Amino acid sequence: MDRSGRVLVVAGSVPLLHPEQHTVEEMLDGWRNQQLSRNLQFDTIAQRIRYVRRFIEHMNEFPWNWTPAHVEEYFGDLRSIKRLSHSSVRAQQSALRAFTSYIANPDYGWDRRCEELFGTHPAQVFFEWNSAPHVQEYEGGPAKRPFTRRELQMLFDHADDEVERAAASGKKGWQSAYRDAVMLKAAYSYGLRFNELRHLQAVDFAANPHARRFGRFGVCKVRFGKSRRASPPKPRSVLTVFDWTPGIFEDWLANGRGTLDTLDLFPSERGGLISESTLLRRLRRYVQELGIPSDGLDLHSLRRSYATHLLEDGWDPRFVQYQMGHEHASTTGIYQFVSDDFRATTLRTGLERTVTEAFRRPGGDW
Repeated sequence: MDRSGRVLVVAGSVPLLHPEQHTVEEMLDGWRNQQLSRNLQFDTIAQRIRYVRRFIEHMNEFPWNWTPAHVEEYFGDLRSIKRLSHSSVRAQQSALRAFTSYIANPDYGWDRRCEELFGTHPAQVFFEWNSAPHVQEYEGGPAKRPFTRRELQMLFDHADDEVERAAASGKKGWQSAYRDAVMLKAAYSYGLRFNELRHLQAVDFAANPHARRFGRFGVCKVRFGKSRRASPPKPRSVLTVFDWTPGIFEDWLANGRGTLDTLDLFPSERGGLISESTLLRRLRRYVQELGIPSDGLDLHSLRRSYATHLLEDGWDPRFVQYQMGHEHASTTGIYQFVSDDFRATTLRTGLERTVTEAFRRPGGDW
């Protein structure tokens, strides 16, 4: 009691109106801090927390009441109704397993807290027998494919024609059409992932002393390469291999991007970075207008095409591996969608060489 006669109450002794929701938020805050201390990326942490909230909302059960049956019911719905891909299912299960490992760990005290408040405690509910295993490195859809050379030429020509039409009609969209056309060509020219492409800046190019014909665009410095777990983006340098690539960037910097007050090579209309959906919509529209079979084609198909065409043209697989930024040659092998024509030609060459060598033997005997 204070001097005025009012009763002072310790805040911690006041019962919570909604202890369940308050406890969930504290669990998520603690888990967020645990992941931050592991140096995980902010976007990764935010996505994992969304997965947990989605599971709670769908099952209408708090984490200390979860059972293996809840897991199987939830992912049964995702597979049968929403048709989630294998990789998406595994990503969600991995996040939820990590969360339940955190709250079930006695070192954090959530078992004692939940026993006091709810008369039960959280437990691990994800096991080998009710979770999707990660048994191979590549989990992409089998329908994914590269563009053929003819399809690429059609796509790039159509993109250029769209720029000319927009500019001739005086529409404001000519610059965004020009930007997207250059982005599509750049993704193929260097085999870039979209995030690598959108982060390119005008200062990310340099001359290659071993290939001076490319001028200042002999090397592309990729600063936002795909990162490994709990690590920053992995940078790499990609050498220019196509003679037409420097002209694409020279013209864009001089006539398209202009004198914008930013280092970003491909700024959006509002000055930020381009979103993947923006470029993907453009690509899908062009593919549809050209009548190209769209099954299996996406922005990543440009990267697949780059690896495929270099290998078809006889470039050393190890060189292609370095260009793609792969640590292991087996990863590059995933992208080796070598065309039927190339394989047929290679087979025919091999057979002809075998026959020639056989007839060179004494007597021409096999």
